[in-house]
Amino acid sequence: MVPLYYRTISELHEGLKRKEWTSVELTRAVISRIGEIEGKIHSFITVTADIALEQASEADKRIASGDPIPFLCGIPMAIKDIFCTKGIRTTCASRILSNFIPPYDSTVTRKLMKAGAVFVGKTNMDEFAMGSSTETSINGCTLNPWDFSRVPGGSSGGSAAAVASGECIASVGTDTGGSIRQPASLCGIVGLKPTYGLVSRYGMIAFASSLDQGGPITKDVKDCAIVLQAIAGHDPADSTSVNRPVPDYLKALKKEIGGIKIGIPREYFVPGMDPEVEGAVRKAIGTLEAMGAELVEISLPHTEFAIATYYIIAPSEASSNLARYDGVKFGYRTPKYQDLMEMYMKTRSEGFGNEVKRRIMLGTYALSSGYYEAYYRKAQQVRTLLRKDFMEAFDKCDIIVTPTNPTPAFKIGEKTSDPLQMYLSDIFTISCNLAGLPGMSLPCGFSKEDLPIGLQILGRPFDEETVLSSAYSYEQSSQLEKRQPSI
Repeated sequence: MVPLYYRTISELHEGLKRKEWTSVELTRAVISRIGEIEGKIHSFITVTADIALEQASEADKRIASGDPIPFLCGIPMAIKDIFCTKGIRTTCASRILSNFIPPYDSTVTRKLMKAGAVFVGKTNMDEFAMGSSTETSINGCTLNPWDFSRVPGGSSGGSAAAVASGECIASVGTDTGGSIRQPASLCGIVGLKPTYGLVSRYGMIAFASSLDQGGPITKDVKDCAIVLQAIAGHDPADSTSVNRPVPDYLKALKKEIGGIKIGIPREYFVPGMDPEVEGAVRKAIGTLEAMGAELVEISLPHTEFAIATYYIIAPSEASSNLARYDGVKFGYRTPKYQDLMEMYMKTRSEGFGNEVKRRIMLGTYALSSGYYEAYYRKAQQVRTLLRKDFMEAFDKCDIIVTPTNPTPAFKIGEKTSDPLQMYLSDIFTISCNLAGLPGMSLPCGFSKEDLPIGLQILGRPFDEETVLSSAYSYEQSSQLEKRQPSI
């Protein structure tokens, strides 16, 4: 019998309705699982067991009333420690916010609470979401549940590891350059970065404001649609939130894929990619073709400039966003200083980790007088060309399919001494953020070392329905065995 903590939202929802278990029983099972394996995985920064049990008790009352309940009512979830939670510490895995307790909830947090979700804790992440391995966290690295010697990906590595190992049923992460999709790929689960503007960024601590987007991390595609349904929608508190109707994502899920045109970009199958990754992705593409999809070769000619473009725009926005952390109003303040300037300098020097400092310096340089035109402005122009590539490609196809990551999960410490190699981990995911598109990763196989491999599906802006439907069709037909990591 599959333990409760390894079941999906949709399965648990039906069980709650049929009174096969209560939310309190389900939540206790998840909390027990956290107690059993958290010392090995390190998925969480803060565990909120008491709050979770109170919320579960309230959910059981709501279920007992007999009224229709949302899918997430009574479901234990985790939240990346970048979303503000009223009265609960929110640190962004940084020393500079180690004692920050927000006075308000993020919109995503509030929407999940309205849906009746139960919060078991705040998950570990790369500091301020800057990283691809969760190794930059002040709390130490989260470990990959499939192999404790390897990273879970980043920056939402804690969220992905928690879902994969049964420490929560689902989670919500953020994606600035692949930070939902890449850890989902490395941990063998499903992750979706929605179209920019679909999910509110209010109360989501900013890294790069024109790239950041919150989204679901789940066990399967149906659960992904359920969580997206709960958190999507216009928010007047977020000036970048787009005011448009939210479709019924569950109704969009179909098993048939016949007639859909799938773009295969030649720039995403390059020399140097892990042959096992390419083999698994090619096999998945063959499965989609056998199901009736039409394959179309496309070109995204400016892809080679995506990494350079991203690592000018993102650090520039980070430099601006992180200027507020100065030790004056909130967060960490250095205990010893002689004057205001020394307080600023020592607070930021002591409060930020090396990767965050690196990106602040890169961004400040790119925005500085005399260099703005050569770097930031030029990067924004290339960003426009990257988006134009995608829009032209979508004239020929409905979705684009690529690998999510060029390799399976790499060893802890393998890339920390070489920032460029770490940055190249996001080579297949960054363009999606620069263009503001929806992108999803789902499992498509395993390496010989039993490490998960992810398939990425990209769609037109605000066409999450086609992305989800295509992913669901593949998931139903791929016949990949439902495997959990043995911990």
